[in-house]
Amino acid sequence: MERITIFHSNDIHSCFDQWSQMVAHIKKERDGHTLYLELGDHADRSNPITEAMVGKGNIELLNEAKTDYVTIGNNEGVTFSKEQLTSLYADATFPVLLANIINADGSGLDWAKRFVIHTMKNGLKVGMIGLTAPFLHFYELLGWKALSPQDVLQELLPQLEKEADIVILMSHLGLKTDEKIANQFPGIDVILGAHTHHVLPSGLYINETLIAQAGKNGAFLGRVDIQFDRKTQSIYRKEAVLLDVKNQDTDPKTDDLLKEMKDKAHFLLNEPITTLPQALPVKWQEHTDICQMLCDAVTEWCGEKVGMLNAGVLLDSLEKGIVTKGDIHRICPHPINPCVVTLTGEALETTIKRSLTSELTHLELKGFGFRGKVLGKMLFTGIEIDEMESIRILGQPLVKDQVYRVATLDMYTFGYIFPTIAEAEQKHYFMPEFLRDVLAWKLKQIWT
Repeated sequence: MERITIFHSNDIHSCFDQWSQMVAHIKKERDGHTLYLELGDHADRSNPITEAMVGKGNIELLNEAKTDYVTIGNNEGVTFSKEQLTSLYADATFPVLLANIINADGSGLDWAKRFVIHTMKNGLKVGMIGLTAPFLHFYELLGWKALSPQDVLQELLPQLEKEADIVILMSHLGLKTDEKIANQFPGIDVILGAHTHHVLPSGLYINETLIAQAGKNGAFLGRVDIQFDRKTQSIYRKEAVLLDVKNQDTDPKTDDLLKEMKDKAHFLLNEPITTLPQALPVKWQEHTDICQMLCDAVTEWCGEKVGMLNAGVLLDSLEKGIVTKGDIHRICPHPINPCVVTLTGEALETTIKRSLTSELTHLELKGFGFRGKVLGKMLFTGIEIDEMESIRILGQPLVKDQVYRVATLDMYTFGYIFPTIAEAEQKHYFMPEFLRDVLAWKLKQIWT
């Protein structure tokens, strides 16, 4: 029997509370039979270190961990501009595996490989492919082209099955897609998953494929042990476990690096944006000047006259005096882009009335790019609602069969928050600027 051990992490989201302990454990267990693979969304720009260093600090941390291979998540793929992502891994000491993202002109990536055949110390050949969630429209707007994961696997798997003893898919596709792939492609031995933040304590078996995923924010370090029978040239046993390392020793070099990067981020984000003549308070369930200013600014940024967003996207108030980049990031850390949706009057009325319910204003939202506490009061530009919930658009009564263009936030287009917006056929996203970029732009415009 030959054995290999694979440590894996996913969806760290720049939450470094247990990162040093994870690195210490990986380093302690390192030998010629181990690999450490990172499955994407390691970088999250809601963290000041990632924001200030444009993700480069995350790469330094992965270098120090002696990472073997990574694939990217949507946080790397669509929250950085094309220029930023192209240069993100320039100083990486590990390869990036990414098979389903190419340049818009159809050419391959200079900074990533589609797959690799890695030879272990014992001679076992491990074939690995990296795939990420294909957010087609977002990648297109940023200058990339996203390919179908299934089409890519159809193309590449035969070569890996022929050349490798063990085939591993590094997936940032989500558990449901991983399950479908396991059923469709039985030649994959292990799928290391991400994106949907599932905690799979002992993995999940679909036929002969083992799927592993380790939650989010570094709560667990994943470990997969594989025993390979040389006589039968097949896997004898494979097992997945999740390791809770929070009470273990930390890695001194990683501790020093985190402290150094925290200080650097503070310095970089201390750049002044403007000076406020008075404080701008934020209250999530009330109308405030700064939240209304942001709603108006998003509407203007998108070139529209009608807009809407929730007060909860601003997490805190701004005090009188100098406002820095760090202040803007602190109160608006979300990787959220402005967008414009086209709605019928009937759909817009449904959306507005739903936005006024306590269910929505007090919703403790998780995901969709939102990094706040609750959605809060809905604010409007160009929309008026009287006590009888009669709606006027730009001073005129709402007409149900009329078509309206509404400036708003991309997170409303993704799911259950506002189904009428999610189901809208026409959506236009403004990228790569985030909501905080619009806020900084408007503050400078008013107080320069």
